Amino acid sequence: MVAVQEQTVSVWKNQINPKVHVAGSGPALVFLHGAYGLTWDPFLDTLSEQYTVYAPEHPGTTLGDPDGVKALDDLWDLVLYYDELFEQLGLHNPAVIGHSFGGMVASEIAACYPQRVGKLVLLNPIGLWRDDVPVKNWMILPLEEVVKAAFYDAGGPLAQQMLTVPEDEKEAQDLQIRVTWSLACTGKFIWPIPDKGLKKRIHRITAPTLIVWGTEDKLVPPAYAEEFGSRIAGSRIEMVEQAAHLPQLEQLGRVSGLVRDFIQS
Repeated sequence: MVAVQEQTVSVWKNQINPKVHVAGSGPALVFLHGAYGLTWDPFLDTLSEQYTVYAPEHPGTTLGDPDGVKALDDLWDLVLYYDELFEQLGLHNPAVIGHSFGGMVASEIAACYPQRVGKLVLLNPIGLWRDDVPVKNWMILPLEEVVKAAFYDAGGPLAQQMLTVPEDEKEAQDLQIRVTWSLACTGKFIWPIPDKGLKKRIHRITAPTLIVWGTEDKLVPPAYAEEFGSRIAGSRIEMVEQAAHLPQLEQLGRVSGLVRDFIQS
């Protein structure tokens, strides 16, 4: 594990105080996490070997600042907030990687502020909708069902780690509260799930874009890879076998290599 520093910044007229996890050295790279909250994982470790990785926690998901999300009313506020956060951190043209919910946010930033994003990597993003292949509503599914949909091997160690509950009762309760609140905070900007208008703005993305999708994703069907790819000019799609909604973890070596080569190209 690399040494990860935690930096707290004040944004949105000091109403939001997110924690930003920073590690590594080299060109700046921003990682935007999914709906279940930020976990510093081996994928971020790998990225930090060549880049200075900035991984902010979405508004409200930071311990000690649960009310931060209340300052933002809608998705447009969230996009403006991230514009301010990038400015506060001195990030003017970084590579941006977004996973799932974070992929939608990254797409919105790149569409609304094209100059903010140098290169864009989308890992199984949400944000588009097709009636014939609906996205599962992970916010109301039992965790066991989410795991079955999100992992290629639902019985494997990665999936089981997500299901592991701390033995200490208080730690278990704290974990449940954190996950529930993270789902609530991110859900504020996507409820109802089907369509928040990204399809109207996505053509504005000018950053070179890599779209990575696990072929076995049952949460956000792989058909959406082509949906994103067809709407982002010049984008490249990479389908990853033996992976579902978290290809960057289930196929760490392959996805890390794809991302590294794309950003360096």
